[in-house]
Amino acid sequence: MSELLRTPLFETHRTLGARLVEFGGYEMPVQYSSILKEHAAVREQAGLFDVSHMGQIELSGPGALASLERLLTCRVESLAPGRVRYGLLCNEEGGVVDDVTLYRRDDTSFMLCVNASNVAKVDAWVRDHAGPETAIDNASDRTSMLALQGPASPAILEAYGVQGCDALARFQFADFELPTIRALISSTGYTGAPGFELYLPNDRVVEVFEGLLACGESHGLLPAGLGARDTLRLEAALPLYGHELDDTTTPLEAGLGRFVKRKRGGYIGAEAVEAREATPDIRGLIGFEMVERGIARQGAPILLEGEEIGVVTSGAPSPTLGKPIGLGYVPRRVAQRSGGEIAIEIRGKPVAASRVEPPFVDKVDKKADARHP
Repeated sequence: MSELLRTPLFETHRTLGARLVEFGGYEMPVQYSSILKEHAAVREQAGLFDVSHMGQIELSGPGALASLERLLTCRVESLAPGRVRYGLLCNEEGGVVDDVTLYRRDDTSFMLCVNASNVAKVDAWVRDHAGPETAIDNASDRTSMLALQGPASPAILEAYGVQGCDALARFQFADFELPTIRALISSTGYTGAPGFELYLPNDRVVEVFEGLLACGESHGLLPAGLGARDTLRLEAALPLYGHELDDTTTPLEAGLGRFVKRKRGGYIGAEAVEAREATPDIRGLIGFEMVERGIARQGAPILLEGEEIGVVTSGAPSPTLGKPIGLGYVPRRVAQRSGGEIAIEIRGKPVAASRVEPPFVDKVDKKADARHP
């Protein structure tokens, strides 16, 4: 097994008493105090996450726009400079290579933010499939990233000396002056809460992380780990690569049709995605909450009238609802039915669950969906 990577904030995490785990090839904090406290902080005040394990791949040049239109399921040409859009990269069979956010700086300069475990794969995929006159720069190793999430986020940034972030619309970004550096800040996140993501040079992220924690203390800011990040994204029903998405799952199976150019096509895998829709074994993603005691974990069978019909992709206790929730795949004909009692097989026994329409918790940010402008 190869040695785990570490972000520039590793020693800071240890000083703060974080419990560290492997994630995406990195040694990352899963929690500092408790998942419940950190989750509640994001919903009610604010939480600060180190997400420097995420990757950033920049595309530029006269051919960059055309390359991205072919690579991504979402529309690129209509994205205005200074805006961000959620999209997916598909393989020739229609499966998802990765789900990403696309940043458009101007007519010829773009950035993809990609999942940590997929950085090398996406970098190779983009280089293999980009068109002519497209320069590609993997900036992941020199870029750190913080996520400041929660309703108190604008006040905390202002206390730190950053002016104007509260004017950013959802899924908008700009360069801002911090006390000692200039950084890209976007009104984006992966928690279903309002907040920001900050892109910084590696050698300045420690001072910014510690400065934000100090300025945010009076606002209830807590450092938050991957545990709270997972329960927050699950409550908002946001997909996680390796759970709801993988190389064999199409965006439409995952319920992400609004991020797919259905009529225009033109992206890699488009024909396969549409062909898959016409097959009798097409799947659909459903949400559920447990009725009886038990926590559904990834891989647990989903049962209907005693028969196995699907599999759980994500499951965890919801701190906000006070009950376990989950997502899973079942045949589309079952997924299209409204409501209905199901069961989850836990330790070899059926445990009653009830289907619910995700997201499980109304998003704190009422401006827009947490994934899209």
